[in-house]
Amino acid sequence: MERVFLSYKEEDTAELAEKVAAICRIGDVWALSGTLGAGKSVFARAFIKSLTDVDEVPSPTFTLVQTYTAEAFEIYHYDLYRLEQPAEIFELGVEHSFYSGVNLVEWPEKMGSFAPRDMWRINIETDNGLRKITIIAPDEEKANRLQNI
Repeated sequence: MERVFLSYKEEDTAELAEKVAAICRIGDVWALSGTLGAGKSVFARAFIKSLTDVDEVPSPTFTLVQTYTAEAFEIYHYDLYRLEQPAEIFELGVEHSFYSGVNLVEWPEKMGSFAPRDMWRINIETDNGLRKITIIAPDEEKANRLQNI
């Protein structure tokens, strides 16, 4: 199932991220795709802030992963832009986080064939300030949750 949302400003993107965060569950992997500046980090920050009590959510560009504690699970925020080989994701501990937490992955294409088949896909496209955000649910259970947004 696929749903498309339009975002006219950062606040719209943040509001959608909060709604997505409200339907997340342990084991979810949210793959955030889009060009530099498309709004992936805006989405991730709002998602994380809505589930935690953190004030700042820095981009994990240099650390590659940041972890946050939510009420019922850990949130892992990955930025894979700097990875050179897909297998490097295992050095970051994804085999644990993908099953025990909620994950936001910027630049998911860097995972190559190691990307989970059942991950959510969020594609952000920009056109003159307008953002088209497409959320793709990979299975029926996730499609049912996506209906609630």
